[in-house]
Amino acid sequence: MSNKSMNKQVIVLLVVVLAIAVVAATFLTERDDPQSPQDGATARQAALASEHSPTLGDANAKVHIVEFLDPACETCALFFPMVKQWMAEVPGEIRLSVRHVAFHAGSDYAVKVLEASRKQDKYWETLGALLASQRQWTQHHTVLPDQIAPAIASVGLDMDQLMTDMNSIEVMLRMEQDKKDAILLKVSKTPDYFVNGRPLPSFGRQQLADLVREELE
Repeated sequence: MSNKSMNKQVIVLLVVVLAIAVVAATFLTERDDPQSPQDGATARQAALASEHSPTLGDANAKVHIVEFLDPACETCALFFPMVKQWMAEVPGEIRLSVRHVAFHAGSDYAVKVLEASRKQDKYWETLGALLASQRQWTQHHTVLPDQIAPAIASVGLDMDQLMTDMNSIEVMLRMEQDKKDAILLKVSKTPDYFVNGRPLPSFGRQQLADLVREELE
């Protein structure tokens, strides 16, 4: 057999072996990492449960609103007081869980502040102060970290402790969980809402109000 023929056979053999290896790898990946519809539904249910998230309202409320929020988002600042007003109008009927996603430049810093404020039981006060003073610590949709401390001065946080807690593993893990769940639920903008697991048909104040009303009724 000539060297030329032998080389051709070797090349063909290598191609066949490579093809078998690719097929085997694909099969093993699909076998070891299945994603059945039931698995997907379970993951979605866990994401919407928001058990690690700050929650406002009765745990047994008829309506559970899960809000994905970026503290630097202008629309979030407008919608948040509206949702709180609805909760005041029907006491005990609505529960709100807030999830954090940092879509704006530098928002990671503001999210860390919010998560760290939970250690001092001042999350809701800090969130309210940040949203009310948003124009003070953002510029052109970008967070100005140095301006956040003055914006939340009235909350009464221990700022030294806050700075330490912002870099804790606990804060990092909660932020990663929110990011992971946002991807799973296909959240691509803020604010985004799920009402008893139902997403908005389209974004808008009236659409959210209608969905909440349907679930209350």
